[in-house]
Amino acid sequence: MNIVRENLENLTTLLKVTVGEADYSEAVDKALRTYKRKANVPGFRPGMVPMGIINKMYRKGVVAEESYRAASKACFDYIEKEKLTLVGDMIPSDKQQPLDFDDSTEYEFVFEVGLAPEIGIDLSKKDKVTRYSIRIEDKMRDGYRTNFLNRFGKLTDVDTVEKEDALDVTLEQGDTKVEEAYVGLIGMSDEDRAPFIGKKVGDSLDVDVTKLFKTPSQRAAALGVKEADLEGMDQNYKLTINKIRRFVAPEMNEEFFKTAFPDGGVATPEAFEKYIEEQIARDLSRETDFLLHLDVRKFLLKKAGLVMPEAFLKNWLYTINEGKFSMEEIDKDFDRFLDMMRWNLIQKHYIDALKLEVTPEEATEEAKKMAAAQFAYYGIPNVDGETLANYAKNILGNKEENRKVYEKLFENKVIDAVIPQITVSEKAISAEDFGKLAQDAQ
Repeated sequence: MNIVRENLENLTTLLKVTVGEADYSEAVDKALRTYKRKANVPGFRPGMVPMGIINKMYRKGVVAEESYRAASKACFDYIEKEKLTLVGDMIPSDKQQPLDFDDSTEYEFVFEVGLAPEIGIDLSKKDKVTRYSIRIEDKMRDGYRTNFLNRFGKLTDVDTVEKEDALDVTLEQGDTKVEEAYVGLIGMSDEDRAPFIGKKVGDSLDVDVTKLFKTPSQRAAALGVKEADLEGMDQNYKLTINKIRRFVAPEMNEEFFKTAFPDGGVATPEAFEKYIEEQIARDLSRETDFLLHLDVRKFLLKKAGLVMPEAFLKNWLYTINEGKFSMEEIDKDFDRFLDMMRWNLIQKHYIDALKLEVTPEEATEEAKKMAAAQFAYYGIPNVDGETLANYAKNILGNKEENRKVYEKLFENKVIDAVIPQITVSEKAISAEDFGKLAQDAQ
């Protein structure tokens, strides 16, 4: 077997492999014996078909398959021996000439590979990246404070309707009477809630239920009917207010602090305000770190200036997707794809050069954080350690989720290793401006 390497332009290489009969004959004979055992040919018992018939039926196809397999393996061995770093995978070349499997026993297969560019990134304190932080504003404090207090508030009966109250009402239309219907003003527009403002228990008003309950499912639930029954129904009802309930935040007293902070860490209004400030800063810090990571990544991509074998990669994407995407569709997102591949190469460069590792313990802790974030999203902020550990085990047991965890941790380690080598300046900006920068960075 002979391999000839031919370097083309733009980091693309051809591997021409000449395969002789000695390279594939053993594999061909083995495959044909398998066909002989399994072949179902009329007139012959299983396993008793003459080899001459088997050869006539299958040999040409088997030779094509096994010679190609031998050539492919030889190329992979060559790539490993020569320590070639590839982008994409090896694919058959369009320079492949037709092969004669009828009369020839020697075949030349031509494969194409894309080579990764060399990476040389010299970093110094002259390289600068800005770390943008979000200024804490009063509306943030008000929002965080309100959301926190609402967790410990309660509904209280009141006499007069205000814009965010909840109403228990009776709806009447002729002989039809729906008692204990619920109307929530908090979700209404100012225009729709206006007729209710200032009303008292026992007051009545005429309403259009299509404005009161916006969707058919809401109207059906409120009126106690099926959605199909709504068609043609008179939408005008008399509404009588039976009860007005208002959500009231807790008072800042000893009872509240003991309930909200059983560990005694916060026991005064002043300490509570400090706690609010710290929680906002913690949450905003995550946003700051996220944008900094994106900016450092963008900086490294520009600094490295990696030139990729673009024509090869487009052809590779088209080939491995078996024509599912046209070249025009591939072109549409190709720049983003290139940056992803460049970033993977840069990460691998630093991981190898700095011998960065992610331990199973670090992966478990990251999976626990992911699980805790999922619980918090559904309104469960405090979860015991055993539950988080079980969820983390499930996350890492999923192949795709496991890969994401390790990729994230390796990326964090690369970014953390780069930051001390450059200059990072601090700049505080508004939440609105920060949002624009984060949007542009992705």
